[in-house]
Amino acid sequence: MSPTLWGGIVLLLLFALVGLRLPIAIALMAAGVVGYAGLDGFGRALLVAGTIPGEMIRGYSFSVVPLFVLMGTIASAAGMSRELYDAARALSRPGARGSLATATIGACALFGAICGSSIATAATMTRVSIPEMRRAGYADGFAAGAVAAGGTLGILIPPSVILVIYALLAEESVPALFAAAFIPGALLTLFTILVAKGLATREGVAPPIDTGAPSPRRALLSTWKLGLVFALSIGGIYLGWFSPTEGAAVGAAVTMLIAIATRTISAKGLWLALREAVITSAGLFFVFLGALMFARFIALTRIPVFLVDTVQAAALPTLAVLAIIVATYIVLGCILETVSMILITVPVFLPLIVSLGYDPVWFGILVVIVAEMGLITPPIGMNIFVIRSQLPDIPLGTLFAGVAPFLLAHLALILTLIALPQITSFLPRLLL
Repeated sequence: MSPTLWGGIVLLLLFALVGLRLPIAIALMAAGVVGYAGLDGFGRALLVAGTIPGEMIRGYSFSVVPLFVLMGTIASAAGMSRELYDAARALSRPGARGSLATATIGACALFGAICGSSIATAATMTRVSIPEMRRAGYADGFAAGAVAAGGTLGILIPPSVILVIYALLAEESVPALFAAAFIPGALLTLFTILVAKGLATREGVAPPIDTGAPSPRRALLSTWKLGLVFALSIGGIYLGWFSPTEGAAVGAAVTMLIAIATRTISAKGLWLALREAVITSAGLFFVFLGALMFARFIALTRIPVFLVDTVQAAALPTLAVLAIIVATYIVLGCILETVSMILITVPVFLPLIVSLGYDPVWFGILVVIVAEMGLITPPIGMNIFVIRSQLPDIPLGTLFAGVAPFLLAHLALILTLIALPQITSFLPRLLL
């Protein structure tokens, strides 16, 4: 049996294991070991699997993940999301129809800049904003859709844990990916707000006038915490003061010091934030172990080379290849969560994208955007289920119907990226 055919069989095995709800870390490791053993012997497969943990420990760049996760958990526990929501409300034309929804989306974008997690953003803003919108008379589906769609901004706007994962997998620069994500992140925020504004004009979706916005001066002054954390951590990276790992450490430390100094977090709250960061990071590292083993197997099968040769032989137009890849990600997003999808597909598709002449950094941004769609599409739709877990009185069908129109914002950004790929390279050239 050829290595490529064996690789295809093991890929199907991996999807079967994931479909059986086996944890993704175990599924990736099992598929990687079985696949590698089929090509190079079981002893060699175990040897390769045994070297991966040591490589991860020696890999300095891996330490950036738990530090950014810690920064986000402390910020959430310290209530910074409430302050960002008030600031967004003050800036979103108070009184205009749909202003609470646009404030929610803006607050999600700002919180994503300190949290880096889409699910954490959706969970936090559900508690903060949906009760406010319900009291104002917003339809449940529209309110939940704004939060779910706004939550997806958390994995695109830096610092983003998903971008770090892609950087580690593709061996690309974390600062370059962060810089490349700024403009697409701003555009996706704008597109999402435009969709919300359009939906708010429909009868019964949003009240004609929103009231009760906080004082702009007071609300804006309260955002100094986010400004300081972002300036020191992300700004310090681009000014050359810190490496990405050092910047993440500074961000986590400053967030903790601010929370303690302003007495917005208790000793118990700090302990719970630390505990959540440890559990989340440990889970991610177990997934990394499986993903790295699976990537070694994929390299051995030469599936990426086979795909490149097939595309070249078929003489398919570049846009057709991109359309197939994007469609594949959209379908996978309906059945896989974000990290799993990226870890499984990037080793396969990245060499093909590079052979077409595209920048791996550009592809990383595209992958994250398409992966974001999976967070709000059935049947997985993690952001939807996060909202449902906190508001069980809203039917699941209402939640999915409410978020569906917001997929137009992601599709608009995907088309913009394909038509104007230079928007991801402008800031990296300028800042790095």
